[in-house]
Amino acid sequence: MRQFVVEADGGSRGNPGPAGYGAVVLDPVTGEPLAEAAEYIGVATNNVAEYKGLIAGLRAARALDPEAKVRVRMDSKLVVEQMSGRWKIKHPDMKPLAAEAATILPRAQVTYEWIPREKNKHADRLANEAMDAGKKGKQWEPSNSTAALDFAPSGPPGDAAAGAAKARAAIGNRTAEAASAPPVGWAAPADLGTPATFVLLRHGETALTPEKRFSGSGGSDPMLSAAGRVQAERAAKSLSARGTIQAVVSSPLMRCRETADVVAASLGLPVTVEEGLRETDFGAWEGLTFGEVRERYADDLDAWLTSPKATPTGGGESFATVARRVSTARDKLVARYQGKTVLLVTHVTPIKTLVRLALGAPPESLFRMELSAASVSAVAYYTDGNASLRLLNDTSHLRT
Repeated sequence: MRQFVVEADGGSRGNPGPAGYGAVVLDPVTGEPLAEAAEYIGVATNNVAEYKGLIAGLRAARALDPEAKVRVRMDSKLVVEQMSGRWKIKHPDMKPLAAEAATILPRAQVTYEWIPREKNKHADRLANEAMDAGKKGKQWEPSNSTAALDFAPSGPPGDAAAGAAKARAAIGNRTAEAASAPPVGWAAPADLGTPATFVLLRHGETALTPEKRFSGSGGSDPMLSAAGRVQAERAAKSLSARGTIQAVVSSPLMRCRETADVVAASLGLPVTVEEGLRETDFGAWEGLTFGEVRERYADDLDAWLTSPKATPTGGGESFATVARRVSTARDKLVARYQGKTVLLVTHVTPIKTLVRLALGAPPESLFRMELSAASVSAVAYYTDGNASLRLLNDTSHLRT
């Protein structure tokens, strides 16, 4: 059985502040790096970044060999003790991350060890590189010396040197591979297996949609307008013609349920409701236009536009809260529908959040996407833990 060492770290410049993580998979005998992963994750705490570093490191090890024994070394006493089961996990931000980390590899294959910060320099360097890249509005890119997470090889058990050689070869071929066009439509590259593909349909128009009023889960639950029902029917016709949808999942809110029911009837499928796909609770802003919110709650709006942890006036949800809720639903649905193509009928914020997370984009990217009523987007989730945006804001089916 192969053995790996995973070293992981995370940091936040402000705690919370701009944050990133780094992780490296090492050959325990030679100390040779076999795979690296790093990412700028936007505004977060040190603990969140450290957990995300752990998750990335475990995923990289699993990509190399899912049956390997893994010794995790981190300078975070909190993460080591919590994942070892000696400390309780109380913070709500930590619980889903710890749960995710625990499911990547069987518990019997993973052990945890605390190390001093000075012995965790490789992962610390990667985390800082990710934060530096984020400061420039970019994402971290790997060097040519090791394999990045999305190019991690899966060589035969017991052959770490061969695995590292394959990883270096993969990086060497990166330019040639990048020049190849991705598959057309929603198909997946064969060597990554069949992904769970989420076809993301925004609900049809309601009376609030044309006026661009905040319409979340904290106010009224409007039904589709006449125009919205026509949009749902056109989406149903288009999706039925594709013939690829194998399941339909909907937000619990009425406008999504109505849209989902129309499409599901066309496909001959039942509708499953997922609470995590509901829209943001916009608090006191529900039913107001952006201009009206600016007039009444200017300071709260400015904070909301600049910080993912800021909440709308009156106790609404922050984007950070929504991201946790949506990512939990995503992980549950990916596990349930691995290898299948599933229609998710949901709202602007959940769709944008799924796209943002798939791209590894910072929270402010939510304000840089356009999503029309009844538009279709698609994200594929591969067996190696990576995701690929396949389509965004397609409205071709709505044209007469």
